[in-house]
Amino acid sequence: MTTTAEEIAKILISKHLTVATTESCTGGLLSSMLTDVSGSSAFIHLNLVTYANEAKQKMLGVRKETLENYGAVSEECSYEMAAGLQKLTGADICISTTGIAGPTGGTQEKPVGLMYSTICTKEKALTFQINFHPEIPRITMKEMFAQAVLEKFYKFLND
Repeated sequence: MTTTAEEIAKILISKHLTVATTESCTGGLLSSMLTDVSGSSAFIHLNLVTYANEAKQKMLGVRKETLENYGAVSEECSYEMAAGLQKLTGADICISTTGIAGPTGGTQEKPVGLMYSTICTKEKALTFQINFHPEIPRITMKEMFAQAVLEKFYKFLND
């Protein structure tokens, strides 16, 4: 079964929770999926597309050292993006995405199809890695990344 934003919305509304997203590789697609739900203003707090490293640093407080030592596509950067968004917004749940949607830009260590995402609250954080086949078309890759995050988010809400 594919988790839909509608299922997530029902949970968020029933628990009176707010969400903020900061997206890089998904370019706002996750935000779009969540705001496609009628009544999403009840739970959407703020959505950002922080594509450039400079935006990650200035808006979210991602450390320059993190970007230099681990890169923007890393578990560390994903966590700092979500934690920074938490500080910026005070939303109940913050979600970040950072990855390589391709078709260019990958390396052997960080191939096209690699994404990290963090879902965090003030009490806990879950950072996870997603890997898809590098030859998937860019638009499809972004859709698959966003859907994978929705699936994890649904499980996170039910744990």
